[in-house]
Amino acid sequence: MLEQLEQIYQEAQVSLAAAASSEALHEWESRTIGKKGAVTLLLRSTGQLPKEERAAFGKRANEVKELLDAAFAERETQIKEIELIRSLESGQVDITLPGRAHPVGGLHPSTQTLRELYHIWADMGFQVFRSRDVEDDDTNFTLLNIPEHHPARDMWDTFYTTTPGVILRTHTSPGQIRAMRELGENGTQPIRVILPGMCYRYEQITSRSEMQFHQLEGLVIGRNIRMSDLKGTITAFARRMFGAKAAVRFRASYFPFTEPSMEIDVECFLCGGQGCKVCKYAGWLEISGAGMVHPTVLRNGGYDPSVWSGFAFGMGPERMTMLKHRISDIRYFWGNDLRFLEQF
Repeated sequence: MLEQLEQIYQEAQVSLAAAASSEALHEWESRTIGKKGAVTLLLRSTGQLPKEERAAFGKRANEVKELLDAAFAERETQIKEIELIRSLESGQVDITLPGRAHPVGGLHPSTQTLRELYHIWADMGFQVFRSRDVEDDDTNFTLLNIPEHHPARDMWDTFYTTTPGVILRTHTSPGQIRAMRELGENGTQPIRVILPGMCYRYEQITSRSEMQFHQLEGLVIGRNIRMSDLKGTITAFARRMFGAKAAVRFRASYFPFTEPSMEIDVECFLCGGQGCKVCKYAGWLEISGAGMVHPTVLRNGGYDPSVWSGFAFGMGPERMTMLKHRISDIRYFWGNDLRFLEQF
């Protein structure tokens, strides 16, 4: 049987080298080392040998099987490579074509604008302060100099919850109170922060208004802070955001939590102030509301308004993005339409 084993081994090596396809290779496997293969059958018949011959035969038979298993694996790899090359060369796949790029996700246009704002304000020494989306009525209104039944509350259409006094914030301004109380150390430390976040208002959704949108609030508290500091800061920001030659205009306005208050416009960067559809032919684009922090708000934040002063501003990232890219409908931002989002 040992001689028969060696003969099978020699013949198997020759026939394996001659196998030129996957079909021929698997036929060889079945015939030689498979469950009913020649080598396997010889191993099973070891018990028929005299006791003194079984050990030597079994050892050699196992060696032969391991050698043939290794040779089969190597030959299988070779044949797969050969068949792949044949397939490519046959013209079924043009290997000169460029590979298909894997689609990669991108940042939402609002996120891109927010990050640009973060970068600019960080260069100007502002840190990011996060405040909550779910607020209490006092912080959202009363502490911002808007007491109950004050007509100014009509400026914000509020989402109320089933818990009395708990609402979704209508603006990022309540973050001013929280920033002053958390960072001011009982009204003894200056503050320079931006407060980005989502706001919610119970409004009719149109091409220019949404029930949720981003705002970016800014707050500066210090000694001898003046209106000139606010105007200089906003002008520096506008020239970083819209170009070094951007012209800035300030208009008187009203907000309950700032006094005096103003609206801020920048010269239309699309038409250069000549007038176009985006700026409604006025030559100016509104970018922010701002003003000096009202003494009542300072006092509610823990500061003595006779010693400390400050300014605040608020801007809408979606509005800036719409102006910059001539987007006509704010609903695109939350519609999750890939045809829109993939443009950014």
